[in-house]
Amino acid sequence: MKTKVSMLELREALEASWDASTSYGGVFEAGNSALGQCYPTSAVVQHFYPEVEIVEGEVWTGKSIEKHFWNLLISDGNEYHVDFTWQQFPPESVVHGYRMRDREAREDSPATIARCDFLRDTVARLLTRKRGDVEAC
Repeated sequence: MKTKVSMLELREALEASWDASTSYGGVFEAGNSALGQCYPTSAVVQHFYPEVEIVEGEVWTGKSIEKHFWNLLISDGNEYHVDFTWQQFPPESVVHGYRMRDREAREDSPATIARCDFLRDTVARLLTRKRGDVEAC
C-alpha cells in the first residue's frame, strides 16, 4: 500500500531537487537555492496535496516588490500558508497582498509547465527511491 508523503519529506525532496533548470529564468545564487523556485515548488506541493491552493502575491524585500507564489490550505475557516521558498527573501521582507490562482484558468507558458513537470518528476523519483511507496494525494 502506498502512503502519503509528509510535508517534511516533501520539503526535503524539493530542496534536494532545485537547480537552475527548475528556477525562473535559470537563476542560481550560491547559498540561496530557493531563488526562483516558488512557482514550480507550489505546483509540486499542490500535486502531492491537492487540497491546497496556489496563491500569487507581492513581497516587499526592503528594496523592491517581487512576485511570489506559495500554497494556502483553508481548513475549518482558517488559512494556513505553506511556503517552502520564503528563505529566498531577506529577513525584513513582508507580503503586500495575495490572491488565490484559479486552478482551471492557469495560463502557464510551455516553459513554465516544463519546469513544473520536471521538478515534480524529479521529486517523485527521489521520494520513491527513498521510500518506495509514495503517491500523490
